[in-house]
Amino acid sequence: MEVRAKKALGQHFLTDQNTARAIVDALEGGHPACDVLEIGPGMGVLTRYLLSRQDLNLKMVEVDTESVEYLLTHFPGMQGRLIEADYLRLDVGKLFKGSYKVIGNFPYNISSQIFFKILDDRDRIPEVVCMIQKEVADRIAEPPGSKTYGILSVFLQAWYDTEFILSVGPGAFAPPPKVKSAVIRLRRNSRTELGCDEKLFRQVVKMAFNQRRKTLRNALKPLINEKGLACGLLANPVFDLRAEKLSVEDFIELTLLFSR
Repeated sequence: MEVRAKKALGQHFLTDQNTARAIVDALEGGHPACDVLEIGPGMGVLTRYLLSRQDLNLKMVEVDTESVEYLLTHFPGMQGRLIEADYLRLDVGKLFKGSYKVIGNFPYNISSQIFFKILDDRDRIPEVVCMIQKEVADRIAEPPGSKTYGILSVFLQAWYDTEFILSVGPGAFAPPPKVKSAVIRLRRNSRTELGCDEKLFRQVVKMAFNQRRKTLRNALKPLINEKGLACGLLANPVFDLRAEKLSVEDFIELTLLFSR
């Protein structure tokens, strides 16, 4: 039995075993074994190596019924470990009571949505190892000033340190994707709070990058008018910059201006 890759699910199955081992080896285990959630195991190329590790307590979530049937057939002991569900709609709190790590070959068409869900549960997720489109990996790791630095860069860098593990060519997959891939590792940093209103922080960052070619004075004009920002505060030179020039700390300071 083989699983047919479905375009609608963004499926490209990793077939290169060396890459699979490198991804699994990049995830730190624990003693006692730490809880781990694999997102989208597909045909189990990572699962095989994850199950062999005694320092991991593995559970998997898979939305594709065909993949679920394959895993249940080819991997003994899947009952109770494998959940047929959409990760984006999954209540992970029902799977793990405490902290857990995340690993997977993320479907490229929903990788950003996966990261936003991870951010929502960031205080329980100390580590993420994942394969994603290389362009997205570069964007996440980019420092301020780059043209690819954006919303996801700021949000993830606020809470995680990013490490580039390896690049992966299209030939490592079936079917081969039209883009290059990369494996990255995210480790939760020591930040416990932003020091500003997080909802407002997200609003400022999104609004700033949605019109990234404009200066912040123009990109944030609706928010400036809504908050009735004082003219004296508008004289701050930060408003003459574009979003890509601001670090996480700069965006925190900018958010605080709107809170005065």
